[in-house]
Amino acid sequence: MKMLKNSFLKPFCLTILALLLVSCASGEEETFRIKSNYLKAEHMISMRDGVKLYTQVYTPLDKSQEYPIMLFRTPYSIGSYQKNAYRRTLGPNNSFAKETFIFVYQDVRGKFKSEGDFTVMRPHKPDKSGAQDTDESSDTYDTIEWILKNIPGHNGRVGQWGISYPAWQTVMGMIDAHPALKASSPQASPSDMWLGDDFHHNGAFRLMYTFGWLSSNAQARSGPSENRDWRFDYGTPDGYKFFLDLGPVSNVDKKYFHKRVPTWNEYMEHGDYDEYWQEQNVLQNLSKIKHPILNVAGWFDAEDFYGPMSIYYSIEEKNPENQSLLVVGPWLHGGWARMDGDALGNIRFGSKTSEYFRKEVELPFFNYYLKDKGSLDMPEAHVFETGSNQWKSFKHWPPEEAEDMNLYFQAEGKLSFSPPSEDLDKSNDSFISDPDNPVPFSPRTLIRQGHLWMVEDQRFAARRPDVLVYQSDVLQKDVTIAGPIIADLRVSTTGTDADWIVKLIDVYPSDAPDNKPNPCSVKMGDFQMLLAGEVFRGKYRNSFEKPEPMVPHEVTKIEFDLHDKCHSFLKGHRIMVQIQSTWFPVIDRNPQKFVDIFQAEESDFQKATHKIYRSAAHASHLKLKILK
Repeated sequence: MKMLKNSFLKPFCLTILALLLVSCASGEEETFRIKSNYLKAEHMISMRDGVKLYTQVYTPLDKSQEYPIMLFRTPYSIGSYQKNAYRRTLGPNNSFAKETFIFVYQDVRGKFKSEGDFTVMRPHKPDKSGAQDTDESSDTYDTIEWILKNIPGHNGRVGQWGISYPAWQTVMGMIDAHPALKASSPQASPSDMWLGDDFHHNGAFRLMYTFGWLSSNAQARSGPSENRDWRFDYGTPDGYKFFLDLGPVSNVDKKYFHKRVPTWNEYMEHGDYDEYWQEQNVLQNLSKIKHPILNVAGWFDAEDFYGPMSIYYSIEEKNPENQSLLVVGPWLHGGWARMDGDALGNIRFGSKTSEYFRKEVELPFFNYYLKDKGSLDMPEAHVFETGSNQWKSFKHWPPEEAEDMNLYFQAEGKLSFSPPSEDLDKSNDSFISDPDNPVPFSPRTLIRQGHLWMVEDQRFAARRPDVLVYQSDVLQKDVTIAGPIIADLRVSTTGTDADWIVKLIDVYPSDAPDNKPNPCSVKMGDFQMLLAGEVFRGKYRNSFEKPEPMVPHEVTKIEFDLHDKCHSFLKGHRIMVQIQSTWFPVIDRNPQKFVDIFQAEESDFQKATHKIYRSAAHASHLKLKILK
């Protein structure tokens, strides 16, 4: 190791080194404890069509009683492929191995050591005519059936869990479920990859994430393997530059992928919400969910927040008698499983929210339904209220006691709960949107979007001329929102298409104290915390299946959901809304011309002037639910 030339760095680096050593020691200790208490076995489990899936089973050495089964299925590799290699953790968190279960891990069809072909978000087949009709639901069913028949020492009950794509596998296992499946916890599961999850939001293409995920996880393969896909070399740490230099998304395959990522090319052929995307939507298959469900989401999940919330809402609607619970905390994607949950970026939450969830919610849920152990005195909705930083319990979500209120855009960049009084129909604010100079999503230099940008300071965007800013007066009392946030805009453009991006922001007081410690010297006075943000592609305003050009200069209604939040804007803070038309490279560039954007050429991209109307006749506003 080279000597540290700057003495002030030594304590910091030594601290990091010490933490890494502690982490490694802790991991080795946990692995040793698992080896001392569990036996690992490997199996190739045959599905109904003959395809065999690689599976690891960890059974307790203690045979004094029978144990429930915990199932985890993933396309991301279960690892530990060597015979004597054991996992560092078993179950959703470290407490599960100590509680003792039978743990089953499986590489899904077409991934790593499993046979077959992998299809991203393989559609469910509700009507199966024979053994060759398989999907992730049938693979889960067949796996459970095999485990029950071939692994001794179980009590006949199965639970399953997963985060992100493995959560989607969990949801698929809930559909046409095996009778032995008694509890499921889908955590940050996508539900619709076109409407609101990883790859699209309201028709707008999530360029940076989709490029990175597909290049790493959806490459063509020749057969089972322990190896991961190649990692794409961007050649620069600057994602903004890389994706701007890329040009139109139609350039991706011929410049970089060269048919090695077939799913990317499939996406390029399906720009609209056609049958290809519609049959992947899991919400249509969520009836007859009979066993208890623990739905988990993070308020600041950049990938899959629409998914878990829409899954919860659908289960409630289609299965009103189901014991379906909702837990939402102040977490990024999967943060409840791998972080303390006391902070996110520069935002502090005052307690270890993830630790609380793991000990007081997740483990008791599975213990109760799989072991008849303990009690389950949990509310229907257990959510963390950011701002005030406290857990709240509700009998329903959104809370029935929340009142509908509108927050209106006003002249001179004001926000108010009173409607605008101007009677001039054309009262508006305008900006020029230039696809060659898009608004960045973050002030940082990033090649992959990461997660912390969901609470990042937005002052960098507020200072751009192509971002409209509306702000309330200093609040004289707390304002607490709980439920969906709907943007109801009246807009026009000189082009024939446009993206409309709305961000809801909590502005801290000018004298807000800085965090301690504060290693990056971030000033919290007037900090603009991103609370919620969403995009809508204008050509889909009337139909996601059949896009229509916007009519130049015509006042048009654009309405879309910024999704649920539970947040208290504290006394002394301000409420801010920012509106823009680019959010790059999280969202691909809209040419601002009515074309198939996936086939667009450089010559299709053009500047356009966009207007937001705020008159009495055309009152743009946010629809909020306010707790009194």
